[in-house]
Amino acid sequence: MQSLHVLGYDMPYLDVGEDRDRPPLVCVHGSLSDFRVWGCVLGPLTQRHRMIVPSLRHFFPAKWNGVGDTYSIVQHVSDVIAFIEKLDLGPVDLMGHSRGGHISFRVAQQRPDLLRRLVLAEPGGELDASLDPDYAGGPSPLLARFTASAEKIAAGNVDGGLAVFVDTLEGAGTWPRLPAMVKQNLRDNAYTLIGQVRDNRPPFSKADAEAILMPTLFILGARTKGLLPKVLHALAAHVPYSRTAIIPNATHPMFEQAPQKYSEVVLDFLAS
Repeated sequence: MQSLHVLGYDMPYLDVGEDRDRPPLVCVHGSLSDFRVWGCVLGPLTQRHRMIVPSLRHFFPAKWNGVGDTYSIVQHVSDVIAFIEKLDLGPVDLMGHSRGGHISFRVAQQRPDLLRRLVLAEPGGELDASLDPDYAGGPSPLLARFTASAEKIAAGNVDGGLAVFVDTLEGAGTWPRLPAMVKQNLRDNAYTLIGQVRDNRPPFSKADAEAILMPTLFILGARTKGLLPKVLHALAAHVPYSRTAIIPNATHPMFEQAPQKYSEVVLDFLAS
């Protein structure tokens, strides 16, 4: 593990792979996660690419109690931009999953000069009226569920709060079936959910999507339900140079469930 001091914070990261001839692949994890989540695909992806995999501000190995205003989409976008600048390796390929996909999208929107290609695996977020004909405004039902999860965690019921979060994304009864290591990784990052419910992240708009001008790969789990597929298809329809890959028999944690297939579609895209 190494670290870079960016915007007053020591950001830890892994630097894996020997190929220095291609642009590095920078990977941004999602909610309740950290750089360890990419472990399933480090082997296949580093056969052809150097991977630089940070943990965002306040995530493992940091220990955070959920207090303060330094956890937000805006902060993490600024951190990733500063991190890539400080790497000073020229334009990089950027890959983000879930909330990390939202962050990566905003990095591409704000600083396209830093990126060569963009990979978005089920980016998290919501759509505004320009992308969603059913948009009605008002509070997000998803946010209400995540807030209930965060309240349990803040009260000390960490596993109860995590069960609400996981079951919201993957279906009722998922939490008890998770492997012990996955549960522990979620516990290590549980208090970041307290910050996440204060994110106030803006919804995606048609103008946002049309502004992403680098080649972009959207990746979808074939069995993912809920809002995520709707958001992905709406964005992919309006990002000018995009393609979509579907991972069979997979849900939201697709690269953990099907690491070889996931790696194949990413490598094919980066080489094309």
